[in-house]
Amino acid sequence: MKIKKILVANRGEIALRVLKTAKEMGIKVVTVYAEDDKNLPHALYADESYSLGTGALADTYLNKAKLIEITKKSGADAIHPGYGFLSENEEFARMVEGAGITFIGPTPESIVLMGDKIGSKKALEKIKVPLTPGYHGDDQTDENLAKEAKKIGFPVLIKASAGGGGKGMRIVHEESELLEGIRGAKSEGLKSFGSDKVLIEKYVVNPRHIEVQLMSDTHGNHLHFFERECSIQRRYQKVIEETPAPNMSQELRLKVCETAVEIARGINYRGAGTVEFIMAQDGSFYFMEMNTRLQVEHPVTEMVTGHDLVKYQIMVAQGDKLPLKQADIKQKGSSIECRIYAEDPDNNFMPSIGKIERIGIPTLRDVRLDCGFLDGTEVGVNYDPMLAKLVVWGETRETAISKTIHSLDEVLFLGVKTNRDYLKRLLAHKDFVAGNTHTHFIPDHKAELEPTPMNDLDLANIIGAMSFSGKTKVATGGVVESNKTPWTELTGFRN
Repeated sequence: MKIKKILVANRGEIALRVLKTAKEMGIKVVTVYAEDDKNLPHALYADESYSLGTGALADTYLNKAKLIEITKKSGADAIHPGYGFLSENEEFARMVEGAGITFIGPTPESIVLMGDKIGSKKALEKIKVPLTPGYHGDDQTDENLAKEAKKIGFPVLIKASAGGGGKGMRIVHEESELLEGIRGAKSEGLKSFGSDKVLIEKYVVNPRHIEVQLMSDTHGNHLHFFERECSIQRRYQKVIEETPAPNMSQELRLKVCETAVEIARGINYRGAGTVEFIMAQDGSFYFMEMNTRLQVEHPVTEMVTGHDLVKYQIMVAQGDKLPLKQADIKQKGSSIECRIYAEDPDNNFMPSIGKIERIGIPTLRDVRLDCGFLDGTEVGVNYDPMLAKLVVWGETRETAISKTIHSLDEVLFLGVKTNRDYLKRLLAHKDFVAGNTHTHFIPDHKAELEPTPMNDLDLANIIGAMSFSGKTKVATGGVVESNKTPWTELTGFRN
């Protein structure tokens, strides 16, 4: 049965992303918004939009019953959860299907299976997928976990089984740190996810984080859309993603992608999913986890393959067969995504709040800014600090890097501090340019990523080059701010 109207159970740029594809497919879109989001574009641009009221997230975007009630009231016949929020919530998926509404995502069973790090590893042992050497058994006593860790050999990584986003994780380098690490991971896992179960893995030194985009239909087709390099992370949160992964042979690339397809086929997966691997410096790789949803970084895959992943999600949800075969999916050029956050990297990454006076528009070809804000809208502290995603395509990786640096100068967010200059420093670092990335890149190069102090003469020249009336404010660190806009044609000093 064809889907006629979709409710997007999310906010910001991902709600707009789903809205765009649905409208192109001739499908009507309903959005929802908390009252503090009523002026954001996702609340303004849909065919219909409904208020979730005020209060905590549990009362608004995480209110399962209210979302289903609004879906029925609007006449929508499907729900797209986006990413985050309820996208990997098995109970919500069951409630949606139980209400006779199509859930644009995997089955509840897949969400449960792959959301449990221990359960997923046990299931994948049967498929003979490469797993990181470790322990994921049922004996969770501190004594047994310590014994298993010693068997594996230090360093080890202790992870909350139900965890994610770096919560409930501890790296243990030597035996004297072991019990503290086990108890810390258990405590944080219980507090964050309601479970103190943990698993222990051999800690791979300076690994790469490689993930594979998958799409599976209900007709037995399981396809990969190649890999993404996601090693540039801060506190386990991705900052820059790209595809193709640099410094990877085609043979290894295909081996990783085919392994991910084996996983999807082995668990009879449905919809969009991403299999994440840890890759050692020698090219060996191990299954880490599977995200049963669309990823934040999916646009880079769309840029190099030319395929609309949200369109395929909708097609699969309404029972269609995927209209392509594996041989039809190819990589062309290189794409980079930067996550633009409302934060101050030069002040210990402190969050930034306030009114966005103006958002800059990228001018180069094949550059996309996925943004959930408008000029004049407010940035608060209630949600993730990501303001936008800058996504760039180039014929070569070198071109993509150059275009990304240029475009970061253009996409200013006047009125709030962002990490744009920090992203430029990352992109221009010689090791990033050479493709020598790993998950400890940011902490290992911390000193080199610090800003270069601006001397008084440089600052005087910048101010002297400006020709506008109005009050100029010189903030600490030599950053120029103003409520006027003509100066924004300058590059590099915009937040």
